[in-house]
Amino acid sequence: AVVVKPAGIAVSGNMLRVLENALPKNLKKTKKSDALDWPLPVHRLDFPTYGLLLCAKTRTGQIGLHQLFEKREISKTYLAICIGKMQPEGQVDTPIKEKDASTKYKVLQTVDSAKFDQLNLVQLNPITGRRHQLRIHMSSLGHPILGDKEYGIEGKIIKGKGLYLAATALHLKHPISQQKLDFNIDPPAKFNKIFPV
Repeated sequence: AVVVKPAGIAVSGNMLRVLENALPKNLKKTKKSDALDWPLPVHRLDFPTYGLLLCAKTRTGQIGLHQLFEKREISKTYLAICIGKMQPEGQVDTPIKEKDASTKYKVLQTVDSAKFDQLNLVQLNPITGRRHQLRIHMSSLGHPILGDKEYGIEGKIIKGKGLYLAATALHLKHPISQQKLDFNIDPPAKFNKIFPV
């Protein structure tokens, strides 16, 4: 199953309001013989990140999806709004906690901003999947994601609007049927206030 995780909700953990607790109530249990007791997320999205999340409903599906992630055969696309004058495209290969980490980026649109000089609608494609990777990599370029309280530039962190980062596309082959699957969603409405569709 593919679900849309709201911003401000953790995927899992000890809190009451976590996405994992909502899955059994919102996803129909499969009748397959190797059905999991409840659907389980097979990857993570940060607490403030909105977007598409893959969940397994069977043991075979769970193993197959984990293998696809390990082989880097699942393509994820994010949209972010980043601060400052950016190069049109590039790749960041800065290690995170001594582990290899790579992110490709491409600027899709730019608008002038009195407070931030420029704001950029950026497509982000993580090649690896480290914790906070996109946020760390954009910040390392001096172009943090708008609304990032943890990795933003002091004096340029907006409050009350959340993080402008959304997981908007997933592309993979179904681990069992081998059917090509493409999932796409629009970013949250707050993106449209800066970059109207």
